[in-house]
Amino acid sequence: MKRDDPASWWQRDDLCYRDGHLVFAGRSVQTLADQFGTPAFVYSAARIRANLERLHEALSTASLAGGFSLYYAMKANRFAPLLTFLRQTGLCGIDACSPAEVEHAVSCGFSPADISLTATSLSQRDMDQLARYDGLFMDCDSLHAIRSWGTRKPGTRIGLRVNPGMGIGRAANDKLQYAGAATTKFGIYEEQFAEALAIAKAHDLRVAKIHFHTGCGYLTPQLEQLERIIGQCLRFVEAAGEVERVNIGGGLGVPHLAADQPLDLHRWAEVLRRQFAGRGLHVEIEPGDYIVKDAGILLVEKTYVEQKKEAWFVGVDAGFNIAPEPAHYNLPFQPVPLRDPDAPRMPVHVVGNINEALDVWYENALLPDLTGHTHLALINAGAYSSAMASHHCLRGHFKEFLLF
Repeated sequence: MKRDDPASWWQRDDLCYRDGHLVFAGRSVQTLADQFGTPAFVYSAARIRANLERLHEALSTASLAGGFSLYYAMKANRFAPLLTFLRQTGLCGIDACSPAEVEHAVSCGFSPADISLTATSLSQRDMDQLARYDGLFMDCDSLHAIRSWGTRKPGTRIGLRVNPGMGIGRAANDKLQYAGAATTKFGIYEEQFAEALAIAKAHDLRVAKIHFHTGCGYLTPQLEQLERIIGQCLRFVEAAGEVERVNIGGGLGVPHLAADQPLDLHRWAEVLRRQFAGRGLHVEIEPGDYIVKDAGILLVEKTYVEQKKEAWFVGVDAGFNIAPEPAHYNLPFQPVPLRDPDAPRMPVHVVGNINEALDVWYENALLPDLTGHTHLALINAGAYSSAMASHHCLRGHFKEFLLF
């Protein structure tokens, strides 16, 4: 494996070239493309488990006296076989953000008690549906949510999602920073917090959890900002009184570029140890992205290679509508040839089949002459890809497979 090669930075034991051919989860990727067709998302159960176990290992070093729990953010990927596998591991619960996600989680084997719901702009119809599930834990995102839940579930425990007015995102990507200078719809701000507590008390709701609203996709360089955010959010914990739990959200990122280094989980765990040691709080984490993103690839077929003015373009048979992250969040999916490219590389733009200017998978990807190549793999396609797909241009067809 040529890990020192900038064009092959992504290689690891379960995603690499062996004998000149790309292998993923122990399978020949060319064989997978020939068997499944394209476009097809392929996920590795072994990688998902390894990611979960790595998180558990790091958290076990954080000396969290109140314990910890992982809640997989289902919005990252709701493929039913994947969710059923997660349930079978016993390593995480579910973070849901809609009534339909709760129902889907239950259908995949999770009990309502395994599910923490944090949603926004819930309708009265939504509230009625959610109230049917005994044991479901509700994190209220607004004063409206507290009142609405209180009329249906008085006497229960709730969480409050708070907005600290400061956020975090991968490489200062403001599209991934959900809290900051701009006022957003997410969470309860400090100016409203006393009122939120009063509304909860009036409805006989006990605030047992504070849920931190921050951002996503952060790597090691952003850990200092994460620590500042947690420190800010602890003010809400202290103001709330007898809080049992905190939820620090998700946000753990994975490398997307050669310049990225994997998140240092032990440094991340050390941040949690410094902030929560001695507090006796149970710490919840929602790392949907970290659990499944690098456990998935998208198989696509090459459609053409052509020069337009000074630029070379490689077309493929899938567009941004079935995996919107590159277009929406500037998170490129590295294109990888299915045969080891020993030939010289040149910068090319890898583009899809949707008639929109956004439809660019990767600009200036260093790829070899693809004459004779029929397919490419796009890595980091396990999260916020198929779950966000649309049928734009009537090109929303794709397949999904979980490999064991």
